[in-house]
Amino acid sequence: MKHNAYIITGPTASGKSGFAHRLACEIGGVIINCDSVQIYRGIENISASPFANRALSDSIDGVPYRLFSILPLSQQISVAEYLKMAQTEYDNAIANGLIPIFVGGTGYYINALINGISPMPDVSDASRTIAREIVASDIDVARKILPPDFKATDPQRVARALEVFIETGQHLSTFQNAPRVGAVVPNAFRVLINPDTDLLRERIAVRVSQMLHSGAMAEAQNIIDFNLDESRAIGAMQLCAFLRGEKSESDCISDWVNKTNQYAKRQRTWFRTQFYPDIIINRTGDDADIDLVL
Repeated sequence: MKHNAYIITGPTASGKSGFAHRLACEIGGVIINCDSVQIYRGIENISASPFANRALSDSIDGVPYRLFSILPLSQQISVAEYLKMAQTEYDNAIANGLIPIFVGGTGYYINALINGISPMPDVSDASRTIAREIVASDIDVARKILPPDFKATDPQRVARALEVFIETGQHLSTFQNAPRVGAVVPNAFRVLINPDTDLLRERIAVRVSQMLHSGAMAEAQNIIDFNLDESRAIGAMQLCAFLRGEKSESDCISDWVNKTNQYAKRQRTWFRTQFYPDIIINRTGDDADIDLVL
């Protein structure tokens, strides 16, 4: 059976990208990115992008790839902006007789694709700048401006909530509680690639070592040279710290692996509580699983 659209997801290093590529080859699909890190250009190795150690292109082995490496590290992107781009790529795929296959592990992108988002106000550059300056100066001060039920501690999410308050005088929750709009693939066939923890930890350790000795070091050096945002991806901060002499190579690797494992654990929690797959594949996925999905 061929579905109208697919979402292939799983924790980092689970093998979802390779599985999605094989599926695309089988059904005439187009791979559309739903990973918030792989959308950035210049960190293909650090982010384990399909374009790591590969020239940037609009296809791999004849399979179209969309929304990978399209933004500079200096540019912010909201979920609403991502959703508009995803809708465009979905529409283009359908118009060209291709099956959209969304691939990535970013929960809030996947949630938006399926459920849409709450309508948000436009925010001026001035409000955005003020919010980010406050957060950069003292994130605790920024959080005190927000209501007590705002629990996020990530600087980007705090800045987003603050800029909305500065712009409108209303808290982010006012808009979040409004009816959602803009779902792209509410009825997509959902596949969760979810290997057991021991295998995933092994794959993460191997992958970090491979990335370290491929192009990741050069990418981190470029981040330092051009004063770019090293917080975009796990691994970037660790590599930059190593290159600045703040960490040893062994500490860099250890911290990178640990942070990646912690991220994978958070992803698993999200998949378990907020994602409802049609199929769960408890390994990295092989041709038999492709047949099962179809």
